[in-house]
Amino acid sequence: MKHTNRQPATKTLADLYRAADHRRAVTITYLKPGETEPTVRTIEIAELRTTSVKASKGQLTGGGIVIVAMCRLRSARREFHVSGLIAYTVHRIGYVLTMPPNTTYEAPAPAPADDAQALFFYELARDRDDADYRPRVRLAA
Repeated sequence: MKHTNRQPATKTLADLYRAADHRRAVTITYLKPGETEPTVRTIEIAELRTTSVKASKGQLTGGGIVIVAMCRLRSARREFHVSGLIAYTVHRIGYVLTMPPNTTYEAPAPAPADDAQALFFYELARDRDDADYRPRVRLAA
């Protein structure tokens, strides 16, 4: 068992990436935010992601690392924040669960290759943020 407070975060991440690459189960001791009692789970890591950074009241929040894995206790997809890891053990046993397919992905329509104006409007239609953009500060006229 390796304790995360006794080693650098890069060592923890390297071990987790290696376990995911070799498809080995990992038992983690995890402390959920706002709770005092840690939980122990055996997981099968599918990927490691970073969360987006948001500015709130002059403070940056987010930017953490999230483990996306299958939990063997619940047989379901779960997400765990690396900052909540207390300890972990990488096992020799391989994966036995299969990750469900991602259902939120929408394949985009193929881009037009023959017309520059059609390509311009295609890219404009893909960007959903421009349609509802409102500045946070009222602009002086």
